[in-house]
Amino acid sequence: MVFEYMESGYYSEAERKARKAFELYEGGKMPQALDELQIAIEINPSNSSWHFNKALTLDAINRFEDAIREYEIALQLNPDDLEILNSLAIDYTRTGQYDLAIDTFEHIEELDSEFEPCYCNRIITYTEMDLHDQAEQMFYLAQQIKPDCALCYYNIGNSLFVRGQYKKAVHCWQRTAELEPTHPQINYRIAQAHWSDGDNERGREHFLAELRNNPGDVDVILDFGLFLLEAGDIESAKEKFNRALELKPNFAAALFYLGEIAFNSTDYKRAVKLFNEALQEDDKLPGPRYRLAQHALMSGQKQQARAYLVSEAEISREDADILVSMGSMFLVIGDVDYATNFFLRAVDIDSANADGYYYLGLASAINGRFTDAAEFFGHALDISPKDVRALRDSAVVYLTMGRLADAAVRIDKAKALAGSDLQLRVLETRVKLAQLTERIVDFLWHLRPHFISYLASHIRHYSRHN
Repeated sequence: MVFEYMESGYYSEAERKARKAFELYEGGKMPQALDELQIAIEINPSNSSWHFNKALTLDAINRFEDAIREYEIALQLNPDDLEILNSLAIDYTRTGQYDLAIDTFEHIEELDSEFEPCYCNRIITYTEMDLHDQAEQMFYLAQQIKPDCALCYYNIGNSLFVRGQYKKAVHCWQRTAELEPTHPQINYRIAQAHWSDGDNERGREHFLAELRNNPGDVDVILDFGLFLLEAGDIESAKEKFNRALELKPNFAAALFYLGEIAFNSTDYKRAVKLFNEALQEDDKLPGPRYRLAQHALMSGQKQQARAYLVSEAEISREDADILVSMGSMFLVIGDVDYATNFFLRAVDIDSANADGYYYLGLASAINGRFTDAAEFFGHALDISPKDVRALRDSAVVYLTMGRLADAAVRIDKAKALAGSDLQLRVLETRVKLAQLTERIVDFLWHLRPHFISYLASHIRHYSRHN
């Protein structure tokens, strides 16, 4: 996509404005370029290239919905322009309108089957749709037309990364770097793949390579900080987060992660201050309210904790472990139904989340739904057979239900894993007493016919002698 300027043999006012817009665009002054283009369009609204240029400028400042409207106007004036169609399809993908994007790319293919960008950029759309076979098909179609397209290798690398095929993703991104050494953030993407694949040494190398080329990229600095934090290099991580704040003083994410370091160092006063500062900068940022809720619970402020959690719940979350953790806090507060909703969302996202099923069992038991509790604990143990908590708590549920043999089996398994701790000994004693009571009752029940016969004979004997 290139900002177009059509120069004619004379300058009208509109053309002078369009030319000025081009110069401003090249200089990175997007708001001013938009102002100049708007004047040109008001003078001559029938110039499709100016609407196209305005859309490109809007794209440069991430105003994709506004850009789509300009592309659509440009297409009304020039319906079969491949560049406009391609740019429009890309923005449909950016805004999650995948069906419209695919339709537009297919229309381009009908107009010109040799137009390589319609295959190259469709890789992104299919990757976003989680249709990776189709993404690979687009890659191979694009290769037939332009075998050395750096962007194609980059896009298919993204598809491979999403699927967890990190080594293949690295191979594709290295090919991108060979074909286009200045491709934006290419070392960053390679670093992320090595990091995800557990190769921290190479991950660090590529993070540093990216920062040598782009020392002011705050997103890379932030992610490198997270990399260092995960590696246990706390001081270096702090340096990166503080560096990000120097470059972008109101960077909410950097404030949050500095708060995380303070929180995990038990410097709760500083952590709370940083979390609140992060929220002041970005009240939609996931995480600060979650930590503030934890701190409120630790301080015994259950209602304050609940308020933070409810606010956090309004932010869309797709992390099953975080959902389980939030649900467990609602359990502590005593809001079992709210907690249950979180656990259900967690196991819906990740059906192999043993903690989600364990806490569903706990919540069901608290609500007196013991059959459901036993089933959920069973799911947790299918996934994690050595979970002593699930073994112990399912034994309690079985004891409550009168399924004493099942309770005894679970206790034996828990003892084999954790030894005979106090809780298990008390539970084992309760089960044994219940089993003894059951045997006595069963014994007396079996004696019942003999007792009735004995009682009847005595009654008859008594009647004869009276």
